[in-house]
Formats: sequence, structure tokens, C-alpha cells
Amino acid sequence: MKIHLCAALAATVAMTGCASVVRGTTDKVSINSEPPDSTIRTSLGHSCPASPCTVEVSRKEGFTAFAEKEGYKPGSLYIGTNMSGKGAAGLAGNILVGGLIGVGVDAMTGATLDHSPNPALIRLVPTDAPGESSKAIVPPPTPPAKNNSSRAGV
Repeated sequence: MKIHLCAALAATVAMTGCASVVRGTTDKVSINSEPPDSTIRTSLGHSCPASPCTVEVSRKEGFTAFAEKEGYKPGSLYIGTNMSGKGAAGLAGNILVGGLIGVGVDAMTGATLDHSPNPALIRLVPTDAPGESSKAIVPPPTPPAKNNSSRAGV
């Protein structure tokens, strides 16, 4: 009976271990677009010839994803980071087992964070959509400046 209890306790400790070890320091983010098959690129330098696209990024870095497709206006979406439930469990494991060093490592590497939204969706607007003008807006002409030289005595 004691062996089973010890094994269960060891498994629990191992599952709630340091988030850097359990989850890693990178996250896979899926980027989709409407319409599909748009070209995707990110502010971190990743690119995919067509969506859907999956990129692997540091858990601590937020970034912007851009989508482009012929016949549509370019679109973009910011993908940020936030503390996840799994990351919080890893942090709790540090408090129970790893102490302050593990908490510091997880904070420095971003291992407790997840990207949001994930999966991400960028909706593109057709260039000829109703209510959307694809023509450049030209400002009205500026009226000529008044000439004050016609005043008497000037």
C-alpha cells in the first residue's frame, strides 16, 4: 500500500514540475485565414505560402500575423501571450518542489505563457466589397489664397 502511495505522490510531483521542463519554452501557433490559401507572414520573420500555417515561437513573445491574397485587402492580427492553466500548474510545481530558482527560470523563459488567440483567424475583406471603396480618396481642391494687394494705400 505504501509503495502505491509513494508512486502516486512521485507521479504527481513529476506532473507539476517546472514549466520550462514540462512545457518547453516555445509554442506552436496555428494561423488561419478567410479566405483560405492566403500568404501568411509574421513580425518575427516567419512566412508560409498559404494558410493554414503553423509557426513555432518563443512563449514569451507576442507578435503580429499578416495575411494577403490577391483580390483582398491585407489583414493583420496581434497574437499576444497570457498565463495558461497548464503554465500555472507548472508554476505551482515550482513552488512545491523547485523553489524560487524554478519560478525565476519559468518567468525568464516564458514557459508559463501561451499565445492567444491560438488558433488565430485573420478575415480578409474583398477589395470590391459593398461599402468599401477601392479607389483613392482625392481631397477637394484648395481655394486660391486671397490677394490683399488691392487695398488702397498698399
